[in-house]
Order: sequence, then structure tokens, then C-alpha cells
Amino acid sequence: MNQAVGQWAKLVPELIVSDISSSLDFWCDLIGFCVVYNRPLEKFAYLNLNGAQIMLEQYNDSDRAWETAKLEAPYGRGINFQIEVSDIHAVIQRLKMADWPLFIALEERWYTADAVAFGQLQFLVLDPDGYLLRVIEDLGERPIQQPDQID
Repeated sequence: MNQAVGQWAKLVPELIVSDISSSLDFWCDLIGFCVVYNRPLEKFAYLNLNGAQIMLEQYNDSDRAWETAKLEAPYGRGINFQIEVSDIHAVIQRLKMADWPLFIALEERWYTADAVAFGQLQFLVLDPDGYLLRVIEDLGERPIQQPDQID
């Protein structure tokens, strides 16, 4: 189940989870991440999916706490994580087979940045602790069409 990492990401979120086994089932079996390494006694895992990296650690109230406020479910309020995959339909199929609900169904979206539009297929799904994932497949980019200017 372990996977080598070609390059360590410069920013890696660490998510507190309520049950490491349930979280690993979701993140690995359904979304497609692999465990790079884990520390079972600490209920910790470092995950990778084609360069997208995340750490999961099961909440332990007797451990040195890094929480800045009381931790209440759902843990993922106020944040979402965009994760690029190469086959979005395969991810959706795994979620469907597990009867895992989508938060927002698959859609095609184009986002503008200056004179370019970036396209992606995307859907949103909540992990077991309420962390919101926006899973995307890249559709490339295209120039933004400007309306004809009137003299």
C-alpha cells in the first residue's frame, strides 16, 4: 500500500480525523490516494495522489493539542481541497459503488484568469469528517472571447 513520492509537496495540510480507518478507506479506496508512510501507533498516515499530498491523524485528546479552538464535527467547516485526478469518472464510480453521496454532482466549469479560461470537470464530496473535496479533471485552457467593441 505504500507509494514512493517523487517530490515532497511544499504545502501539506494535516487533517484531524475522528477514525483513521474510515478516513483511509475514503481517501485511498474511493478517492485514489496511496499511503506513503504511516505510524499506526499514532494513528497517522501521509498520503499521495500524483503529487497531491495530505496527512491524516486521528484525534487524541491526551496528545499535545494543536487545536486553536474546540474541535467539533464536522471538522472541515470553512475549507475545501481541490484535488486533480486523471480519470474523474473512475472516482465517481468508486463512490457510487460505495453509496457515497456527492455534495455537488459532476459538472463542467470554466474559470477565468485574465484573458484565459481554465476548464475542468468537477464534483464535490464530503469525507467522513466533513472535509469538502473538489475533485477535478483538467480540460485545458482557452482564450476568453471578448464581445465586439462598439465605436
